[in-house]
Amino acid sequence: MSEHVKLQDSYGLFINGEFRDASDGATFVSTCPATGEKLATCAAGTEKDVDDAVKGAWEAYKTWKDYSDKDRAALLNKVADIIDENAEFLAMVESMDNGKPIRETLNIDVPLSSAHFRYFASCIVADEGSATMIDNHDHP
Repeated sequence: MSEHVKLQDSYGLFINGEFRDASDGATFVSTCPATGEKLATCAAGTEKDVDDAVKGAWEAYKTWKDYSDKDRAALLNKVADIIDENAEFLAMVESMDNGKPIRETLNIDVPLSSAHFRYFASCIVADEGSATMIDNHDHP
């Protein structure tokens, strides 16, 4: 593993605002395809874990639904800012995990990740609650 990238020994599932083990304790090992070196042990989610994540999302929705468009957009832009602030680290980890060249993860994958968050933040702000029909003709 690259000496300037420090990974945790293990990673859990992030469900309902906290990291936790898989409900059955199962894990898998992520390895670097270039070297075969172990990167980390990761929790292997189960159907129950997915159900818990969905329940957690519905619980979060109880407050999220009351956020203003401005607050929702600000939160998504903050996620994009955090991705951008950590771009080199994220690109290196992505390269180590999947074997892609660093130039692709640093110049394409990571920037596109933050761009997606910014795009959807802009959609929230631009949403006027109406639709514009481009082609209003009846078609057979």
